[in-house]
Amino acid sequence: MTFEASEEHVRLLPLRYDPSDSDGSARRLVLELLPKWQSKDSNIEFVRFTDGITNTLLKAVNRKAGIPLDEADRDAILLRAYGPGTDLIIDRQREAQNHELLMRHGLAPALLARFENGMLYRFISGQVTRPEDLRRPEVSAAIARRLAQWHATVPCICNAKHTVDSFPHDISSRENDVSRGALNGKAPISGPNMVVAQGKPEPNIWSVMQKWILALPSDTTAQRDHIAVLQRELNSLVAQLSHRPGLGKNGLVFSHNDLLCGNIIMLPAKAGETDEPPIEVTFIDYEYAVPSPAAFDIANHFAEWGGFDCDMTVLPTVAQRRAFIGEYIRVYADLHSSTSHDPIALDTSVEEAKLIQEVDVFRGVPGFYWGIWSLIQATISDIDFDYASYSKIRMAEYWAWKAEISGERAKANAVIPLRERRWAQETDTSDDV
Repeated sequence: MTFEASEEHVRLLPLRYDPSDSDGSARRLVLELLPKWQSKDSNIEFVRFTDGITNTLLKAVNRKAGIPLDEADRDAILLRAYGPGTDLIIDRQREAQNHELLMRHGLAPALLARFENGMLYRFISGQVTRPEDLRRPEVSAAIARRLAQWHATVPCICNAKHTVDSFPHDISSRENDVSRGALNGKAPISGPNMVVAQGKPEPNIWSVMQKWILALPSDTTAQRDHIAVLQRELNSLVAQLSHRPGLGKNGLVFSHNDLLCGNIIMLPAKAGETDEPPIEVTFIDYEYAVPSPAAFDIANHFAEWGGFDCDMTVLPTVAQRRAFIGEYIRVYADLHSSTSHDPIALDTSVEEAKLIQEVDVFRGVPGFYWGIWSLIQATISDIDFDYASYSKIRMAEYWAWKAEISGERAKANAVIPLRERRWAQETDTSDDV
């Protein structure tokens, strides 16, 4: 079953968030949505969250006198304003469709309204995870269960196939230049149609990376040569990985693709529970959600164990990855058997072994994905973050993976990079895990 992208269902407010007038513009947006908050006893406060490096996140809460904080939080609103220029790399219409789809499956908070450069949705009470939380076994298992819910129950949104006209104008002209070989003045970088992952519904993780490569600045010879290298690498990845068998229809599942700690919320225990219940989590921010191999989504989450500092010493060991994938497959199989028309139940031991191997295969792809993304952010973002350095670190993950699987590193008798050493480590001997 697939879910076709629907018409607009969410109210659109004809207003903008202005970072130079943060409080004033945010207040106008909230009051346009909730006129009752203009009452004399209202006391609107904004709390800024700083975990993201793309968007502005503000919690709007009405702190009326005598109202307990937890009660006020139940009515709180999250205002999410898009970073400048991010429409170049994120399809905002699709993001809203993703949110609506997840709402229907009970996996997202209520989307209340969109505005010209952002959205307003119901605030989720809970604790945002930190990188060290991801390494706690009980939290990791909760994330695995939630991700299995996404992959097993949420159908992929299928849009019409992307054409050149579906990209922004400057990207469209770039695509024509690439197909003619104009970017490097040599042979064409790829085939004449620039279609990646033939036969796969689009958009998908491969077509997104293609779009991002086409969005990179190409003003200098060095930039054009770099684009040519990235394009050849993407063509190689598509040829090697895009048609591998995997979970879901056509080897694709509805994936989050950005499961860093700031997008994972640990939910509070339900009222009245006396015994300590299993931790539950939910995911927020669905701007990068597209159909992807399950192995990519999981490998990408594992890469985020190190946080924005990319601390390779705390990435999941073999044992930690096995525990996560074992819990994921258990839940996925239960949900698959209850929702699938296929009467053959998944063999959990077989599927677990297969997915462990697939995550191994995909472990270098997130570095390539975010390496391209951060190159674009370096040219458009006004957030105080060193995107250029971040891109180099993430691309280094990709090159280390490629050298390892190709045998180039062993042939050169070079030292195994830290990330690859950590990935091969069976168990953790440090004190912090």
